[in-house]
Amino acid sequence: MNPLDSIQDAILSAPAYRTVVDLVYQHSRIRLGDDKQTLLANRLRKRLLQLNMTSYEEYCSLLETPDAHDEIEHLVDLISTNHTRFYREPDHFNFLTASILPPLIPRLLEGGSPLRIWSAASSSGEEPYTLAIILSEYLRDHPAVTWKIEATDISRRIVAKAERAIYRMDAVEPVPPELLKRYFQKGVGDYEGHCRVRPELKEKVRFERVNLFQPEYPVAFNQHVIFCRNVMIYFDLQSREVAVNRLSRHLAPGGYLIAGHSESLMGVNHGLVSVKQGVYQKP
Repeated sequence: MNPLDSIQDAILSAPAYRTVVDLVYQHSRIRLGDDKQTLLANRLRKRLLQLNMTSYEEYCSLLETPDAHDEIEHLVDLISTNHTRFYREPDHFNFLTASILPPLIPRLLEGGSPLRIWSAASSSGEEPYTLAIILSEYLRDHPAVTWKIEATDISRRIVAKAERAIYRMDAVEPVPPELLKRYFQKGVGDYEGHCRVRPELKEKVRFERVNLFQPEYPVAFNQHVIFCRNVMIYFDLQSREVAVNRLSRHLAPGGYLIAGHSESLMGVNHGLVSVKQGVYQKP
């Protein structure tokens, strides 16, 4: 029998599903509901084939071994949702350039301090590269300001993709044509139909794998803006509170935490001031 046939016939039982759900929650705080059983089974089939396994129970046994950390990380990677695009939810970028940067830049110039922005759920790179384009454009009139964007995500696979900085041409359609020409290189040959971020912009973004629930973040403190959008919708209330308070520790006084439009911090004890939809400021 073809091993793939055995996997196709395998059933993700309720106990096996609960084992996987609990491990995913324990390591990422992502809560999978009862309606995700079929989705999870489909995503795990290819992994079982790679591991020469024919049942989900066998895979669960692997996950429960003492040295399963790498496999659990791989599991979280498999179930993570990485839906993003360039210039997603543009109101937040407009708020950055219209309300945050104008009073902040003179203070940075006066103090000789760098501008610090962190994309804490960077996915495949569209958000931090959008931020890099926006900052490059805005700071053309302020060349003395130094800056770098920290970009982190829980998925090593997706961080590696972001670091490659290669995108299909349809993925960069939201980028204005003038900026597309300035900040991207059109692919040729094997990369026909793709483009890549130009090196001078790419070097402004530092990517690293970070789990928002790890005890410490390898990210500088005194961030002026932290974007953490469209990820907290996957967390329960307690987990949102943990994440927001850990992120807030890395904000400079007066700094901003920006969440997604569909995300609410209602019921979360965070000590931040609500400025507008999805935007919070540290006193």
